[in-house]
Amino acid sequence: MRKMVDITFGSSRYDELVELRYKVLLEPLGLKFLDMHRPKEAGYLHIGCVEQLDDKLLGGLILAPVDNEEIRMMQVAVEPEYQREGVGHELVKYAEKRAKEAGYSRLVMHAMLSVVGFYEKLGFHQEGDIFEESGITFARMVKEL
Repeated sequence: MRKMVDITFGSSRYDELVELRYKVLLEPLGLKFLDMHRPKEAGYLHIGCVEQLDDKLLGGLILAPVDNEEIRMMQVAVEPEYQREGVGHELVKYAEKRAKEAGYSRLVMHAMLSVVGFYEKLGFHQEGDIFEESGITFARMVKEL
């Protein structure tokens, strides 16, 4: 059984989430997590999916405020052995709920092209042109809440 949890910035669970994000998202691309980014993350909402039986972190993401109406979902990461088991879907649905509760009306994200279809199935649509950031090609995805 899985549960969604809010993760406190600076906690040991936050450190687990940073390590998961690095392992799943950055390391395969040859990128590093730079500690200089940590202070900026203090104002973000960190969300995790935890296995209740053993308290293992299965996945997580960040919600970063853009303005009063828009919040950006970033760094969605799921442990490889739990991918394609609904963890990502549950994380995104919970993120939508938390964003709405916090008063945001739009959820935006930059999705790598390989996962655009996943987000389209969850009701996101592509907005604008495909673009490149740090050598990676992305599509801006948007969902009204």
